[in-house]
Amino acid sequence: MNLSSNGVPIPFTPELFGPLRPSADLLGTRDAGALRERLHADGYLYLPGLLDRAEVLRLRGRYFSLFPPGLLAPGSTPEDGVFSGHVPEDVPEYGVAGHPAYAFVRSEPFAQFVANPVLSELAGQLLDAKAEMLPRRILRHFHRGTRRASRAHVDFDYMDEGSPRVVTFWIPVGDCPPPTGALVYLEGSHRLPPEEYAPLRDTTDRPGDRRQICHDLELTARTLGRRWLYADFAAGDVMVHLPRIIHASLDTTTDAMRLSVDTRFVRSDDSPDPRWLRPWSADDGA
Repeated sequence: MNLSSNGVPIPFTPELFGPLRPSADLLGTRDAGALRERLHADGYLYLPGLLDRAEVLRLRGRYFSLFPPGLLAPGSTPEDGVFSGHVPEDVPEYGVAGHPAYAFVRSEPFAQFVANPVLSELAGQLLDAKAEMLPRRILRHFHRGTRRASRAHVDFDYMDEGSPRVVTFWIPVGDCPPPTGALVYLEGSHRLPPEEYAPLRDTTDRPGDRRQICHDLELTARTLGRRWLYADFAAGDVMVHLPRIIHASLDTTTDAMRLSVDTRFVRSDDSPDPRWLRPWSADDGA
């Protein structure tokens, strides 16, 4: 399996990659304490099949049906989300006003999807309090050839003007094995003090943004002596993670496009980062 992130190759070897630990078995116990204990032990919860697969795929189809003809491969359906190799010329820059992603995160079907009580109830269990979803909910869409992915980072560096008691839910909207651009998590990195990985910020393809840690995932893993954890994500799976765990995404190299939702919850009695109190736009600077 040939993998890369932001165009930088990373060998798929046991030294650099390992499997995520599934935690769906804990959901059936109704033991919120066990879920919180696992989340803080691993820094994440990998929950295969938490959501209805058909519902997730319907959302995928709704999004890709918003594009003008030409984005999808001939003979494929919007739910398939297969890239034709060409983005229609009249599609604006990704995620800004006029682009389908900008309108979609403000649409009723999207609002209904993220309002699924399964998500809010789980967030409340993990935060041990009534949970509130932040309005800035991100839709990420990647296709092969862009060589663009999320660099190694921790969420709290992007939302450090509010409470640190926050959980992120990452939802792949469609099947998302590693070559499709899946998230990967640096094993045990939520326990690392920031000063330990601070030197990596000097190796960057974005010198003007010190929030990212590094765009070179192999260098990050070898420097910190930890593996990237991965899974063959399927529609219906959900990842939950803490704001201090280092994670990144891989490049999309498959014909199937990567589509995902990031939504975050805080305790209702906490003060959230004010930048996350308005709907997402790719050019909002947050």
